[in-house]
Amino acid sequence: MVLDDIKISKAIIEGYMNDLLDYTEMDVAIGGGGPAGLTAGYYLAKAGFKVALFERKLSMGGGMWGGGMMFNKIVVQEESKRILDEFGIKTTEYEEYFVADSIESVSTLCSRACQAGLKVFNLIEIEDLMIKDKGVEGLVLNWSAVEIAGLHVDPLTVRSKAVIDATGHPCEVVKIVQEKTGPELYTSTGKIMGEKSMWAEKAENTVTNNTGEVYPGLYVTGMAANAVHGSPRMGPIFGGMLLSGEKVAQMLIEKFK
Repeated sequence: MVLDDIKISKAIIEGYMNDLLDYTEMDVAIGGGGPAGLTAGYYLAKAGFKVALFERKLSMGGGMWGGGMMFNKIVVQEESKRILDEFGIKTTEYEEYFVADSIESVSTLCSRACQAGLKVFNLIEIEDLMIKDKGVEGLVLNWSAVEIAGLHVDPLTVRSKAVIDATGHPCEVVKIVQEKTGPELYTSTGKIMGEKSMWAEKAENTVTNNTGEVYPGLYVTGMAANAVHGSPRMGPIFGGMLLSGEKVAQMLIEKFK
């Protein structure tokens, strides 16, 4: 077979542009490709929703890749093991916990979510939001490289019925709303309350409670939910991340069905 360099380039360009055009309008847009964002995307896509995930970095997975202090193992509790089981991720029992390989976990979450129908766009930055009379109605996007290089390049927009902030500790999407609108969030202070110090037990118990809508059309999941509502961080136990991603997906499925 003779390889044609130009045909290879055309295949990549046309394929990508067709995807990008198709997802200028969607049901749900997710910012951040960590475990909570991937889990939410999986369940939404599995339910038949048109959903895309935008990740600023080259790879998915957030902090899960490195396990705890670069020991590539993660821990989940019994309540969330069923989600790893659904994805086909192997676990080993350790007293009352379950241990999984972080590399298998991330790669499988990403693969199964994409196979379910989640569309992932990596290397794309959420620069701003479309905030109109009804609340958040979409994302304002640019290449991550544009921000890194400090270039003055105007972004493009995509429309969605709902946006999920799954950006983890920085809660970057919610920060945009706070900067643009002031203290109008659905928190006890109306503002981002800030992540507290490590307290795994409390953090795992509060992350699902904190998951939900924090501004019209904008939802939080995973560590972003705890950061917005002023709860602790939890370290390399990831059960709450999975349960939070599942919960926000269920909330939106119920809302839009």
